[in-house]
Amino acid sequence: MSLYKRLHDVQGTPEANTPRRDPMMDELRQRIHHHLIEELGPILYDKRLSEDDLRRRVNEQLHAALAQERAPLSAADKAQLIQDVADDILGYGPIDRLLKEDDVSEVMVNGPDNVYVERNGKLEKDPVTFVDDVHLRRIIDKIVGEVGRRIDEANPLCDARLPDGSRVNAVIHPLAIGGPFLTIRKFSKEKLQIDDLIRYGTLNAHAARFLQACVVGRLNVIVSGGTGTGKTTTLNVLSSFIPSDERIVTVEDAKELQLHQDHVLALEARPANIEGRGEITIRDLVKNCLRMRPDRIVVGECRSGEALDMLQAMNTGHDGSITTVHSNSPRDTLARLETLVLMAGFDLPVRAIREQMASALDCIVHLSRLRDGTRRITHITEVQGMEGDVITLQDIFLFDFGMGVDEHGRFKGHLKATGVRPKFAEKLADYGIRLGQEVFQPEGFARRAMA
Repeated sequence: MSLYKRLHDVQGTPEANTPRRDPMMDELRQRIHHHLIEELGPILYDKRLSEDDLRRRVNEQLHAALAQERAPLSAADKAQLIQDVADDILGYGPIDRLLKEDDVSEVMVNGPDNVYVERNGKLEKDPVTFVDDVHLRRIIDKIVGEVGRRIDEANPLCDARLPDGSRVNAVIHPLAIGGPFLTIRKFSKEKLQIDDLIRYGTLNAHAARFLQACVVGRLNVIVSGGTGTGKTTTLNVLSSFIPSDERIVTVEDAKELQLHQDHVLALEARPANIEGRGEITIRDLVKNCLRMRPDRIVVGECRSGEALDMLQAMNTGHDGSITTVHSNSPRDTLARLETLVLMAGFDLPVRAIREQMASALDCIVHLSRLRDGTRRITHITEVQGMEGDVITLQDIFLFDFGMGVDEHGRFKGHLKATGVRPKFAEKLADYGIRLGQEVFQPEGFARRAMA
Protein backbone atom coordinates (compact mmCIF):
# COMPACT_ATOMS: atom_id res chain seq x y z
CA MET A 1 0.00 0.00 0.00
CA SER A 2 1.38 3.42 -0.95
CA LEU A 3 2.22 6.05 1.67
CA TYR A 4 -0.36 8.35 0.08
CA LYS A 5 -3.08 5.68 0.44
CA ARG A 6 -2.18 4.94 4.07
CA LEU A 7 -2.31 8.64 4.93
CA HIS A 8 -5.57 8.97 3.03
CA ASP A 9 -7.11 6.09 4.99
CA VAL A 10 -6.01 7.60 8.32
CA GLN A 11 -6.88 11.23 7.65
CA GLY A 12 -9.81 10.80 5.32
CA THR A 13 -10.66 13.04 2.40
CA PRO A 14 -11.42 16.75 2.90
CA GLU A 15 -15.04 15.99 2.12
CA ALA A 16 -15.10 13.32 4.85
CA ASN A 17 -13.70 15.75 7.40
CA THR A 18 -16.33 18.36 6.59
CA PRO A 19 -19.64 17.93 8.46
CA ARG A 20 -22.43 17.05 6.05
CA ARG A 21 -25.36 19.47 5.99
CA ASP A 22 -28.95 18.28 6.36
CA PRO A 23 -30.87 19.39 3.22
CA MET A 24 -34.17 19.47 5.13
CA MET A 25 -32.70 21.74 7.81
CA ASP A 26 -31.14 24.01 5.16
CA GLU A 27 -34.48 24.32 3.35
CA LEU A 28 -36.30 25.07 6.62
CA ARG A 29 -33.66 27.62 7.55
CA GLN A 30 -34.02 29.40 4.21
CA ARG A 31 -37.81 29.44 4.48
CA ILE A 32 -37.80 30.90 7.99
CA HIS A 33 -35.12 33.41 7.03
CA HIS A 34 -37.20 34.79 4.16
CA HIS A 35 -40.32 34.80 6.36
CA LEU A 36 -38.54 36.95 8.97
CA ILE A 37 -37.28 39.38 6.32
CA GLU A 38 -40.85 39.83 5.07
CA GLU A 39 -42.30 40.22 8.59
CA LEU A 40 -39.69 42.56 10.08
CA GLY A 41 -38.67 44.43 6.92
CA PRO A 42 -37.50 47.99 7.68
CA ILE A 43 -37.21 47.28 11.42
CA LEU A 44 -33.95 45.43 10.72
CA TYR A 45 -32.37 48.68 9.52
CA ASP A 46 -33.93 51.03 12.05
CA LYS A 47 -31.00 52.76 13.75
CA ARG A 48 -33.23 53.94 16.59
CA LEU A 49 -33.61 50.38 17.87
CA SER A 50 -30.92 49.14 20.22
CA GLU A 51 -29.18 45.85 19.44
CA ASP A 52 -30.91 44.17 22.38
CA ASP A 53 -34.38 45.31 21.25
CA LEU A 54 -33.72 44.16 17.68
CA ARG A 55 -32.46 40.77 18.87
CA ARG A 56 -35.54 40.39 21.09
CA ARG A 57 -37.90 41.08 18.17
CA VAL A 58 -36.05 38.70 15.89
CA ASN A 59 -36.19 35.92 18.49
CA GLU A 60 -39.93 36.48 19.02
CA GLN A 61 -40.58 36.20 15.28
CA LEU A 62 -38.29 33.18 15.06
CA HIS A 63 -40.18 31.26 17.73
CA ALA A 64 -43.52 32.24 16.14
CA ALA A 65 -42.34 31.05 12.70
CA LEU A 66 -41.04 27.76 14.11
CA ALA A 67 -44.34 27.16 15.91
CA GLN A 68 -46.08 27.19 12.52
CA GLU A 69 -43.72 24.61 11.03
CA ARG A 70 -44.74 20.98 11.18
CA ALA A 71 -41.24 19.56 10.71
CA PRO A 72 -40.30 17.30 13.65
CA LEU A 73 -37.29 18.90 15.37
CA SER A 74 -35.39 17.90 18.47
CA ALA A 75 -34.70 20.54 21.10
CA ALA A 76 -31.04 20.69 19.98
CA ASP A 77 -31.96 21.09 16.29
CA LYS A 78 -34.48 23.78 17.16
CA ALA A 79 -31.94 25.73 19.23
CA GLN A 80 -29.33 25.41 16.47
CA LEU A 81 -31.81 26.56 13.83
CA ILE A 82 -32.75 29.62 15.90
CA GLN A 83 -29.08 30.45 16.40
CA ASP A 84 -28.25 30.04 12.69
CA VAL A 85 -31.10 32.22 11.46
CA ALA A 86 -30.42 34.87 14.11
CA ASP A 87 -26.76 34.95 13.07
CA ASP A 88 -27.75 35.36 9.41
CA ILE A 89 -30.11 38.24 10.11
CA LEU A 90 -28.33 40.04 12.94
CA GLY A 91 -24.72 39.03 12.34
CA TYR A 92 -22.54 37.50 9.65
CA GLY A 93 -23.91 33.98 9.38
CA PRO A 94 -21.80 30.93 10.30
CA ILE A 95 -18.64 33.01 10.82
CA ASP A 96 -20.30 35.32 13.35
CA ARG A 97 -19.12 33.08 16.20
CA LEU A 98 -15.54 33.12 14.89
CA LEU A 99 -15.51 36.91 14.71
CA LYS A 100 -16.45 37.03 18.40
CA GLU A 101 -13.68 34.67 19.54
CA ASP A 102 -10.80 36.61 21.06
CA ASP A 103 -8.10 34.14 20.03
CA VAL A 104 -9.07 34.29 16.32
CA SER A 105 -7.12 37.00 14.48
CA GLU A 106 -8.15 36.20 10.90
CA VAL A 107 -11.06 34.41 9.20
CA MET A 108 -10.57 33.05 5.67
CA VAL A 109 -13.57 31.69 3.74
CA ASN A 110 -12.38 29.71 0.70
CA GLY A 111 -15.84 28.95 -0.62
CA PRO A 112 -18.96 27.80 1.23
CA ASP A 113 -17.43 24.54 2.54
CA ASN A 114 -13.90 25.66 3.48
CA VAL A 115 -13.35 28.06 6.36
CA TYR A 116 -9.91 28.59 7.88
CA VAL A 117 -8.94 30.70 10.88
CA GLU A 118 -5.70 32.02 12.31
CA ARG A 119 -5.31 31.26 16.01
CA ASN A 120 -2.20 32.38 17.85
CA GLY A 121 -0.38 32.93 14.56
CA LYS A 122 -1.19 29.45 13.16
CA LEU A 123 -3.69 28.49 10.42
CA GLU A 124 -6.28 25.80 11.11
CA LYS A 125 -9.46 24.63 9.44
CA ASP A 126 -12.77 25.29 11.22
CA PRO A 127 -15.79 22.97 10.86
CA VAL A 128 -18.31 25.78 10.14
CA THR A 129 -19.78 25.88 6.64
CA PHE A 130 -22.24 27.92 4.61
CA VAL A 131 -25.33 26.40 2.98
CA ASP A 132 -24.13 27.21 -0.54
CA ASP A 133 -22.61 29.96 -2.72
CA VAL A 134 -25.80 32.03 -2.48
CA HIS A 135 -25.68 31.98 1.32
CA LEU A 136 -22.03 33.11 1.36
CA ARG A 137 -22.71 35.78 -1.26
CA ARG A 138 -25.58 37.14 0.85
CA ILE A 139 -23.24 37.59 3.83
CA ILE A 140 -20.64 39.30 1.60
CA ASP A 141 -23.28 41.68 0.24
CA LYS A 142 -24.35 42.51 3.78
CA ILE A 143 -20.80 43.33 4.91
CA VAL A 144 -20.02 45.38 1.81
CA GLY A 145 -23.34 47.25 1.87
CA GLU A 146 -22.85 48.38 5.48
CA VAL A 147 -19.98 50.66 4.42
CA GLY A 148 -21.52 51.87 1.17
CA ARG A 149 -19.46 49.63 -1.12
CA ARG A 150 -20.73 47.26 -3.80
CA ILE A 151 -19.62 44.00 -5.33
CA ASP A 152 -21.01 42.46 -8.52
CA GLU A 153 -19.83 40.88 -11.77
CA ALA A 154 -18.74 44.28 -13.05
CA ASN A 155 -16.72 44.87 -9.85
CA PRO A 156 -15.88 41.41 -8.48
CA LEU A 157 -13.21 42.68 -6.07
CA CYS A 158 -13.95 44.74 -2.99
CA ASP A 159 -12.15 46.08 0.09
CA ALA A 160 -14.41 46.95 3.00
CA ARG A 161 -14.46 46.93 6.80
CA LEU A 162 -16.63 45.82 9.66
CA PRO A 163 -18.07 48.36 12.12
CA ASP A 164 -15.21 47.62 14.55
CA GLY A 165 -12.61 48.45 11.87
CA SER A 166 -11.72 44.86 10.94
CA ARG A 167 -10.36 44.67 7.39
CA VAL A 168 -12.45 42.81 4.79
CA ASN A 169 -11.58 41.61 1.28
CA ALA A 170 -14.07 39.81 -0.95
CA VAL A 171 -13.68 38.19 -4.39
CA ILE A 172 -16.64 36.72 -6.28
CA HIS A 173 -17.40 35.06 -9.64
CA PRO A 174 -16.02 35.21 -12.32
CA LEU A 175 -12.64 35.84 -10.64
CA ALA A 176 -13.09 33.45 -7.71
CA ILE A 177 -12.99 29.86 -8.99
CA GLY A 178 -14.66 27.71 -6.37
CA GLY A 179 -15.56 30.82 -4.41
CA PRO A 180 -16.78 33.33 -3.39
CA PHE A 181 -13.74 34.12 -1.23
CA LEU A 182 -13.93 36.25 1.92
CA THR A 183 -10.98 37.31 4.08
CA ILE A 184 -11.45 39.20 7.35
CA ARG A 185 -8.52 40.44 9.42
CA LYS A 186 -9.91 41.17 12.85
CA PHE A 187 -9.05 44.19 14.92
CA SER A 188 -8.57 43.89 18.64
CA LYS A 189 -11.58 45.07 20.63
CA GLU A 190 -9.22 46.84 22.99
CA LYS A 191 -7.04 49.65 21.69
CA LEU A 192 -3.52 48.35 22.12
CA GLN A 193 -1.01 50.54 23.93
CA ILE A 194 2.78 50.48 23.82
CA ASP A 195 2.79 48.44 27.05
CA ASP A 196 0.84 45.71 25.25
CA LEU A 197 3.44 45.51 22.47
CA ILE A 198 6.20 45.28 25.07
CA ARG A 199 4.30 42.49 26.86
CA TYR A 200 3.83 40.59 23.57
CA GLY A 201 7.55 40.89 22.86
CA THR A 202 7.10 43.03 19.73
CA LEU A 203 9.72 45.43 21.10
CA ASN A 204 11.43 46.25 24.41
CA ALA A 205 11.13 49.21 26.81
CA HIS A 206 14.21 51.07 25.47
CA ALA A 207 13.00 50.78 21.86
CA ALA A 208 9.52 51.93 22.95
CA ARG A 209 10.98 54.99 24.66
CA PHE A 210 13.05 55.72 21.54
CA LEU A 211 10.02 55.49 19.20
CA GLN A 212 7.96 57.69 21.50
CA ALA A 213 10.72 60.31 21.33
CA CYS A 214 10.75 60.06 17.51
CA VAL A 215 7.00 60.73 17.26
CA VAL A 216 6.87 63.50 19.87
CA GLY A 217 9.98 65.04 18.28
CA ARG A 218 8.16 65.28 14.91
CA LEU A 219 10.35 62.87 12.97
CA ASN A 220 8.96 61.35 9.78
CA VAL A 221 8.50 57.61 10.31
CA ILE A 222 7.85 54.78 7.85
CA VAL A 223 6.43 51.54 9.26
CA SER A 224 7.34 48.70 6.89
CA GLY A 225 6.84 44.95 6.73
CA GLY A 226 5.10 42.15 4.89
CA THR A 227 1.42 41.27 4.86
CA GLY A 228 0.01 40.48 8.31
CA THR A 229 3.11 41.59 10.22
CA GLY A 230 1.24 44.13 12.36
CA LYS A 231 2.01 47.38 10.51
CA THR A 232 -1.41 48.95 11.12
CA THR A 233 -1.36 47.97 14.80
CA THR A 234 2.10 49.50 15.20
CA LEU A 235 0.97 52.62 13.32
CA ASN A 236 -1.96 52.94 15.74
CA VAL A 237 0.36 52.69 18.73
CA LEU A 238 2.88 55.17 17.31
CA SER A 239 0.07 57.60 16.52
CA SER A 240 -1.01 57.46 20.16
CA PHE A 241 2.21 59.35 21.03
CA ILE A 242 1.12 62.40 19.00
CA PRO A 243 0.31 65.23 21.45
CA SER A 244 -3.42 65.79 21.94
CA ASP A 245 -3.16 69.51 21.07
CA GLU A 246 -2.19 68.78 17.44
CA ARG A 247 -4.55 68.49 14.46
CA ILE A 248 -4.26 65.06 12.81
CA VAL A 249 -5.59 64.10 9.36
CA THR A 250 -5.69 60.39 8.50
CA VAL A 251 -5.96 59.04 4.95
CA GLU A 252 -6.96 55.42 4.30
CA ASP A 253 -8.38 53.17 1.63
CA ALA A 254 -10.80 51.66 4.16
CA LYS A 255 -10.87 53.15 7.65
CA GLU A 256 -8.86 51.02 10.07
CA LEU A 257 -6.86 53.42 12.23
CA GLN A 258 -8.13 53.90 15.78
CA LEU A 259 -6.44 57.05 17.03
CA HIS A 260 -6.88 58.01 20.67
CA GLN A 261 -6.82 61.81 20.28
CA ASP A 262 -9.88 64.05 19.99
CA HIS A 263 -8.75 66.31 17.12
CA VAL A 264 -8.63 63.69 14.34
CA LEU A 265 -10.10 64.05 10.85
CA ALA A 266 -10.48 60.71 9.06
CA LEU A 267 -10.59 60.60 5.25
CA GLU A 268 -11.52 57.43 3.36
CA ALA A 269 -11.06 56.74 -0.35
CA ARG A 270 -14.10 56.05 -2.52
CA PRO A 271 -14.32 53.58 -5.42
CA ALA A 272 -15.93 54.42 -8.74
CA ASN A 273 -19.71 54.10 -9.05
CA ILE A 274 -21.53 51.71 -11.37
CA GLU A 275 -20.86 54.09 -14.30
CA GLY A 276 -17.14 54.11 -13.59
CA ARG A 277 -17.20 57.67 -12.24
CA GLY A 278 -16.72 59.41 -8.94
CA GLU A 279 -13.58 57.60 -7.78
CA ILE A 280 -11.59 59.42 -5.07
CA THR A 281 -8.11 57.93 -4.67
CA ILE A 282 -5.67 58.00 -1.77
CA ARG A 283 -3.59 60.41 -3.80
CA ASP A 284 -6.53 62.82 -4.15
CA LEU A 285 -7.04 62.71 -0.39
CA VAL A 286 -3.36 63.28 0.41
CA LYS A 287 -3.37 66.35 -1.85
CA ASN A 288 -6.57 67.62 -0.24
CA CYS A 289 -5.43 67.11 3.35
CA LEU A 290 -2.57 69.55 2.75
CA ARG A 291 -5.28 72.24 2.51
CA MET A 292 -6.82 71.21 5.84
CA ARG A 293 -4.10 72.77 8.01
CA PRO A 294 -2.82 69.47 9.46
CA ASP A 295 -0.15 69.31 12.13
CA ARG A 296 0.30 65.63 11.33
CA ILE A 297 -0.58 63.51 8.32
CA VAL A 298 -1.06 59.78 8.87
CA VAL A 299 -1.51 57.68 5.71
CA GLY A 300 -2.72 54.13 6.31
CA GLU A 301 -0.60 52.75 3.49
CA CYS A 302 1.34 54.08 0.51
CA ARG A 303 0.79 51.67 -2.38
CA SER A 304 0.91 53.87 -5.47
CA GLY A 305 1.66 57.43 -6.66
CA GLU A 306 0.55 58.95 -3.35
CA ALA A 307 4.08 58.15 -2.13
CA LEU A 308 5.29 61.18 -4.10
CA ASP A 309 2.71 63.48 -2.47
CA MET A 310 3.56 62.05 0.94
CA LEU A 311 7.27 62.76 0.44
CA GLN A 312 6.50 66.29 -0.74
CA ALA A 313 4.34 66.87 2.34
CA MET A 314 7.16 65.67 4.58
CA ASN A 315 9.54 68.03 2.78
CA THR A 316 7.27 71.06 3.00
CA GLY A 317 6.79 71.56 6.70
CA HIS A 318 4.54 68.64 7.65
CA ASP A 319 7.06 67.04 9.96
CA GLY A 320 5.99 64.14 12.12
CA SER A 321 4.07 62.35 9.37
CA ILE A 322 3.68 58.56 9.56
CA THR A 323 2.77 55.96 6.93
CA THR A 324 3.20 52.26 6.15
CA VAL A 325 4.75 50.46 3.17
CA HIS A 326 4.92 46.78 2.20
CA SER A 327 8.54 45.58 2.03
CA ASN A 328 10.94 42.88 3.20
CA SER A 329 13.63 45.03 4.84
CA PRO A 330 14.52 48.69 5.51
CA ARG A 331 16.64 48.79 2.33
CA ASP A 332 13.78 47.27 0.34
CA THR A 333 11.49 49.95 1.81
CA LEU A 334 13.51 52.66 0.04
CA ALA A 335 13.53 50.70 -3.22
CA ARG A 336 9.75 50.20 -3.02
CA LEU A 337 9.14 53.89 -2.26
CA GLU A 338 11.26 54.74 -5.28
CA THR A 339 9.07 52.50 -7.43
CA LEU A 340 5.85 53.93 -5.97
CA VAL A 341 7.00 57.50 -6.69
CA LEU A 342 7.61 56.53 -10.33
CA MET A 343 4.02 55.23 -10.43
CA ALA A 344 2.84 58.82 -9.98
CA GLY A 345 3.41 59.25 -13.72
CA PHE A 346 6.22 61.81 -13.65
CA ASP A 347 9.50 61.10 -15.41
CA LEU A 348 11.68 62.02 -12.44
CA PRO A 349 15.42 61.26 -12.28
CA VAL A 350 16.22 58.50 -9.80
CA ARG A 351 18.71 60.74 -8.00
CA ALA A 352 16.04 63.42 -7.48
CA ILE A 353 13.69 60.82 -5.95
CA ARG A 354 16.41 59.53 -3.64
CA GLU A 355 17.30 63.05 -2.53
CA GLN A 356 13.63 63.62 -1.70
CA MET A 357 13.53 60.41 0.33
CA ALA A 358 16.82 61.11 2.12
CA SER A 359 15.60 64.59 3.04
CA ALA A 360 12.07 63.56 4.05
CA LEU A 361 12.54 60.32 5.97
CA ASP A 362 14.10 60.05 9.41
CA CYS A 363 13.32 56.56 10.66
CA ILE A 364 12.15 53.16 9.34
CA VAL A 365 10.44 50.73 11.73
CA HIS A 366 10.44 47.28 10.13
CA LEU A 367 8.27 44.38 11.31
CA SER A 368 8.48 40.69 10.46
CA ARG A 369 6.24 37.73 11.08
CA LEU A 370 8.53 34.99 12.38
CA ARG A 371 8.22 31.24 11.88
CA ASP A 372 6.75 30.79 15.36
CA GLY A 373 3.78 32.99 14.40
CA THR A 374 4.87 36.02 16.45
CA ARG A 375 5.08 39.52 15.00
CA ARG A 376 8.24 41.39 16.00
CA ILE A 377 9.94 44.67 15.22
CA THR A 378 13.23 43.45 13.73
CA HIS A 379 14.79 46.78 12.68
CA ILE A 380 14.61 50.39 13.82
CA THR A 381 16.77 52.14 11.27
CA GLU A 382 17.90 55.74 10.80
CA VAL A 383 17.90 57.28 7.31
CA GLN A 384 21.16 59.25 7.47
CA GLY A 385 21.41 60.93 4.06
CA MET A 386 23.04 60.54 0.66
CA GLU A 387 26.50 59.27 -0.14
CA GLY A 388 26.92 59.60 -3.89
CA ASP A 389 23.80 58.01 -5.40
CA VAL A 390 23.09 55.79 -2.42
CA ILE A 391 20.92 56.55 0.62
CA THR A 392 22.81 55.52 3.75
CA LEU A 393 21.02 53.65 6.53
CA GLN A 394 22.12 52.94 10.09
CA ASP A 395 20.46 50.34 12.33
CA ILE A 396 19.72 51.70 15.82
CA PHE A 397 17.96 48.55 17.09
CA LEU A 398 18.15 45.01 15.65
CA PHE A 399 16.43 41.74 16.49
CA ASP A 400 18.94 39.10 17.61
CA PHE A 401 18.05 35.92 15.71
CA GLY A 402 21.29 34.31 16.90
CA MET A 403 19.80 33.48 20.31
CA GLY A 404 18.04 30.51 18.72
CA VAL A 405 14.67 28.95 19.59
CA ASP A 406 13.31 27.20 22.69
CA GLU A 407 11.83 23.70 22.95
CA HIS A 408 8.45 25.05 21.75
CA GLY A 409 9.95 26.55 18.59
CA ARG A 410 9.62 30.15 19.79
CA PHE A 411 12.45 32.57 19.14
CA LYS A 412 14.44 33.45 22.25
CA GLY A 413 15.82 36.65 20.72
CA HIS A 414 14.60 40.18 21.25
CA LEU A 415 15.22 43.68 19.93
CA LYS A 416 18.62 45.00 20.97
CA ALA A 417 20.35 48.37 20.66
CA THR A 418 23.37 48.34 18.36
CA GLY A 419 25.17 51.02 20.38
CA VAL A 420 24.89 53.67 17.65
CA ARG A 421 23.43 57.03 18.62
CA PRO A 422 21.39 58.46 15.70
CA LYS A 423 22.26 61.75 14.07
CA PHE A 424 18.73 63.04 14.60
CA ALA A 425 19.28 62.89 18.38
CA GLU A 426 20.37 66.54 18.05
CA LYS A 427 17.05 67.40 16.39
CA LEU A 428 15.21 65.69 19.25
CA ALA A 429 17.29 67.67 21.75
CA ASP A 430 16.09 70.89 20.07
CA TYR A 431 12.56 69.83 21.03
CA GLY A 432 13.70 69.27 24.60
CA ILE A 433 13.73 65.49 24.21
CA ARG A 434 16.93 64.03 25.60
CA LEU A 435 17.56 60.30 25.42
CA GLY A 436 20.03 58.93 27.93
CA GLN A 437 22.91 56.74 26.91
CA GLU A 438 21.18 53.73 28.52
CA VAL A 439 18.66 53.71 25.61
CA PHE A 440 21.48 53.05 23.14
CA GLN A 441 23.58 50.82 25.40
CA PRO A 442 24.66 47.90 23.18
CA GLU A 443 23.94 44.32 24.14
CA GLY A 444 26.00 41.36 23.06
CA PHE A 445 24.52 39.74 19.98
CA ALA A 446 24.59 35.94 20.07
CA ARG A 447 26.88 34.38 17.52
CA ARG A 448 24.80 33.00 14.68
CA ALA A 449 24.94 29.25 14.37
CA MET A 450 26.62 28.17 11.16
CA ALA A 451 24.53 25.96 8.93
